[in-house]
Amino acid sequence: MTATHTQPYEQRARRRPRRGPVKDLVTLVLLPLPLLAALAPQSFAGGGTRRWFGRGDGQRADAQAAKDAAAAAFYELDTAQRDLRISIETITAVDDSPAARRAAEEYAGFGRRIDEVSQGYITAVDSHDLDRDDLDGAAISRARADLNRAKDELNKVKADLDRFAQGLGPLLQSAETQLARLAPAVERARQTLLAASNALDAVRAQGLKADELAARLAALAPELTKLNQGAGQHGVQETIRRADDVLRKAEEVRTEAERLPEKAAEIDKRLVSLRTRAQAISTRAEKVDPILSELRRRYSSACWQDLQKVPEQAAESVKQAEVKLREAQQARDEQRWADATTRLGTVRALLDGTDAAVSAAGDRLQRLDAVSFDRQKEVDRTRFAIRDAQRLAMAGRNTPDPRHAGPLDDAVARLERAVAGLEGRHPDWWHFLTETEAVRQTVARVVQEIREGRGAAGG
Repeated sequence: MTATHTQPYEQRARRRPRRGPVKDLVTLVLLPLPLLAALAPQSFAGGGTRRWFGRGDGQRADAQAAKDAAAAAFYELDTAQRDLRISIETITAVDDSPAARRAAEEYAGFGRRIDEVSQGYITAVDSHDLDRDDLDGAAISRARADLNRAKDELNKVKADLDRFAQGLGPLLQSAETQLARLAPAVERARQTLLAASNALDAVRAQGLKADELAARLAALAPELTKLNQGAGQHGVQETIRRADDVLRKAEEVRTEAERLPEKAAEIDKRLVSLRTRAQAISTRAEKVDPILSELRRRYSSACWQDLQKVPEQAAESVKQAEVKLREAQQARDEQRWADATTRLGTVRALLDGTDAAVSAAGDRLQRLDAVSFDRQKEVDRTRFAIRDAQRLAMAGRNTPDPRHAGPLDDAVARLERAVAGLEGRHPDWWHFLTETEAVRQTVARVVQEIREGRGAAGG
């Protein structure tokens, strides 16, 4: 850093060359002896050298002290500016926010002020040679005044610069924090990349392919190159962001590579389990036809019409599941893990739907047998749910809330209509069961609304 943004420190600190006593003595020693003898009485009697004693020496000493004080102020301002430039460069290297840009602009303004007062100081020093013998009192007084003025200007700018530096505290702390993160972030990214590479080598040694993971890791190579080029080329914030991104992606590759043997074993297990389940559902599906025959014989068509296509649909679903199982097995053999997992998911969805349909037939017959034997149990169960909801709706109230009373009254009427619908030679027992179930669901919603409302009200 220079003392100002326009003048090198050496230029600003230049001085008019002056001869001191030591230089005079060296010159005399080098003269020929005859000339030395002629000059000695004059030189050492005081002629041609600084006046060490005599009139005006007190004023000259005051002026010299002013000059020394101005020089000290100049040096302190230069040092403060150098230190502050490091802070500004630290901030601007990391932060491009409006506050950081304003700080840089203010610092540039200080540079111009420092140029001005520094030039004033240099002019004052160059204008007054305090070593001259023929200086009179007025010249010495002017020199002292000019040097004191230069010192005061330097000190004023120094004080303003110090206050500005103190105001940079939050920006500087934030920048230093980010700079402190830089090296560790880059190193963590490098180490994670190495760990991911080692993990890939380990699973390949077990005979497992990891082509997709290897491709993802290879895609990070350009990012590693940019990390190695450093923040000087790409900026601190961008380098930290890149390091974090590389670390995250490399960590994902490492984790998946380490889980690859477990994933292979899990896929093998699921293949066996789903194959067994498909066989079991196929066997159960063969029993649906006898169940449908029983339903047709004992109940009206409304009770079983929706189940007519279950055997055909079950057979088709199991067939599709077996095709997907073969595809999953092939993907497993070729170590296309993602494809194998996707196809196994399809198999599971097919078997879940088929299992539910096959189970529905047997469950339908069982429920119809139970309600046709004792309808009152279903009625009592539904009425109990309604009465329980009515008591809750009236708790702490003289009249129920219409928002709750209406649905509960409708539930009572709906239940009565369902019971009345059982009259006749071939009642629709399935409609009765679905209606009572729907009534209980409505009542359950009303109960939930009542409890949520009271909970929100604090009671």
